Amino acid sequence: MYSFTEENYLKAIYKLSTETGLGETSTNAIAEELDTRAASVTDMLKKLSDKDLVHYEKYKGVKLSQSGQMIALQVVRKHRLWEVFLHDKLDFGWEEVHEIAEQLEHIQSDLLIDRLDDYLGRPKHDPHGDPIPDRSGKLAKNEFIPLNRVEAGTLCILTGVSDHSISFLKSVEKWGLRIGIKLIPGDKNEFDGSLEIELPEGEKIVIGQKSAAHILVKTS
Repeated sequence: MYSFTEENYLKAIYKLSTETGLGETSTNAIAEELDTRAASVTDMLKKLSDKDLVHYEKYKGVKLSQSGQMIALQVVRKHRLWEVFLHDKLDFGWEEVHEIAEQLEHIQSDLLIDRLDDYLGRPKHDPHGDPIPDRSGKLAKNEFIPLNRVEAGTLCILTGVSDHSISFLKSVEKWGLRIGIKLIPGDKNEFDGSLEIELPEGEKIVIGQKSAAHILVKTS
């Protein structure tokens, strides 16, 4: 059994390593992700290394060991399953579920999580479109791409978002966007990179370049 703090570190390392695509991350990146001091991160990495959960060498970054990655994936699994439960069964908004799931993800009962998974119908994605690892830690490959990389005029389906902040999710809802909606991006504005999007009823909206980079789609 591992502490909440240890699990949070392993999850953060997994998240950052996945985002970089390098399989590893830096002490400073972890400190920023967890809003703590780099010295505190170094101390924790030494502890995790002693438990064979990470491969850590000072000044050379850190990556998860096989056992560390499995623990991280199980925390991610619990987090995303609880998000589905909160959103689908208790009618929480998708902008509300993250913080609550942060608390629930540390429950240690494997039996509870397996029954939760069965109760929810073994969902493949959470309310934000992120894939949910199965009991063995297997994660479905996510081939969704950011909207700002789609060629103008291509029909897309909104499949997820990569920014889970409350402000961003509320903005997405305000624009009338949701998981599963079909949309067609237009040309980018040459001045600021903003993007015009056509919605199913012919309505058109304009979103900023940064926002478009956090909206994930698949092309039909």
